[in-house]
Amino acid sequence: MDDEALGLGGKLDFLIPSADLSDPHQAPKLLTPLDEVLFLTLCALICGADGWFSVSLFGQAKLPFLQRFLPFDHGVPGHDQLGLIFGAFNKAAFQECFIAWTKALTGALEDVVAVDGKTLRGSFDRAKGHPAFHMVSAWSSQQKLVLGARTTDEKPDAITAIPGLLRLLDIKGATLTLDAMGCQKKIAETIVDDCGADYVLGLKGGQGALHNDVELLFNEQFANGFKDITVSKTTCQNDQHGPIETREVFATDDIEWLRQRHDWKGLNSIVMVVSTRETSEGIKTDRRFSLSSLPADAEKLGFVIPSHWGVENSILWVLDVNFRDDNCRIRKRNAPANFSAIKRATVNALKNAPSKESMKSKRLLAGWDHAFLEKVLRLL
Repeated sequence: MDDEALGLGGKLDFLIPSADLSDPHQAPKLLTPLDEVLFLTLCALICGADGWFSVSLFGQAKLPFLQRFLPFDHGVPGHDQLGLIFGAFNKAAFQECFIAWTKALTGALEDVVAVDGKTLRGSFDRAKGHPAFHMVSAWSSQQKLVLGARTTDEKPDAITAIPGLLRLLDIKGATLTLDAMGCQKKIAETIVDDCGADYVLGLKGGQGALHNDVELLFNEQFANGFKDITVSKTTCQNDQHGPIETREVFATDDIEWLRQRHDWKGLNSIVMVVSTRETSEGIKTDRRFSLSSLPADAEKLGFVIPSHWGVENSILWVLDVNFRDDNCRIRKRNAPANFSAIKRATVNALKNAPSKESMKSKRLLAGWDHAFLEKVLRLL
């Protein structure tokens, strides 16, 4: 069975990076074509592999299955070869291929897109003094897909990586949510001017005077019942998982003074969410603040803000628990970033796989049942 028979058509094209190996001395040693290397890695990750040794072992055990789609005339590479190959890929070009693939799957988006970052802890190379990579991911709350990812050499550089990632995505009309790390003027400008989208940015003490002004306004007005400003408010409750939580959302666009003082692109409203949780230790309350280019509609903002947690629950948590991301010791050159991009493609396929089982169970099932693995591959 070839990829046409499986229903993949030309969709395997996303596996072929647009850039050549950066080290030409490695090319003569590579007998296995790149599309075979990448197809092998993707299938192995779907079925539970978590490093080069297990990817190579999977290929040896499943070679007849792999040859139903691609020739694999030279067998599968060893784990050392896989590390060299992935380390030599241009990581930016590799990630752009992944983004182009997700664009083909989703088209233009007008829903909530959550952006957050995760440090690849095992990629820290002490011997060579190379810091751990930090990968920023964009997650579609409606499509339940990773839209793209961008790698930086260290966490502070995520501030420059986020605009670069957003410019590659087709997100006109969408609403971008970012935590306090992404609450930067440059990022707000990119979202509004370059992407044609809206934003809701988490606001914390790192923004200094801006945070203090917003916090002071809401605290004072909350105490006097919002007598001095126009405010939109709503209340919602979440008791599906964990402690019962009640969220009161307050939004106002009575902020001309704030716009003049801080000059944020597209700023239309500020938001306060008062969360009250009933736990075994008693009642806990906290207040979180946000900036937004959206109108002061508490009901809509009360939906958008919790949607941001999807990127943590559906991607970052999944990578940690099911893919053992923090335990992955891949660290040579660009290999950590490129391996992580393949993981995100795997998450996309498994998220939409035709099964109600957990992510862990889907990976086991794919490894045991070739028919189920083929169904997952059809989602690529």
